[in-house]
Amino acid sequence: MKRSRLAEQYINEIRPALQKELGLTNVMMVPRLSKIVLNVGVGGSAVADSKAIQVAMDIIEKIAGQKPVKRLARKSIAGFKLREGMPIGVMVTLRGDMMYEFFDRFISLALPKVRDFQGLTTNLDGRGGYNVGIKDWTVFPEVEFDMGKKVHGLNITVQTSADNDAHGYALLKAFKVPFKVSPKR
Repeated sequence: MKRSRLAEQYINEIRPALQKELGLTNVMMVPRLSKIVLNVGVGGSAVADSKAIQVAMDIIEKIAGQKPVKRLARKSIAGFKLREGMPIGVMVTLRGDMMYEFFDRFISLALPKVRDFQGLTTNLDGRGGYNVGIKDWTVFPEVEFDMGKKVHGLNITVQTSADNDAHGYALLKAFKVPFKVSPKR
């Protein structure tokens, strides 16, 4: 099976450049992408309309290219008419070539379509991971815009093998993630 374009670029260009830039002695110490998790919370609309979860599952499957799983409520909340065990969200974890394919489409196709896009924040989670919230999932080219469907937001978590923010930032910057301003690291 042929590797994705971004995976080939990482192996041939990014990894050697990062090893030199970060002063790492072993190629296995160079940070890499571990997994990408897509998460959509449908919340209240899932309680009122049982088809909302299925619509979210279908759209996330188109975006990710992989079947998502339902996330169930852990607690009952009477004010929201929510019972324990009710489906309230959808998530999918991408690894390997599917992860690189999605990340490539996210950086090169979806982010430029975001309205009034000024760049992503440079705040990482302290362990080299990065979270991005997208308010509208129609920025992905796989999603057709239907007026009848409700548009939901999407949380994208990019987990790297980096053990600190500086190495995680260097990896994401090498993948040409459009950050606002480079932080003083």
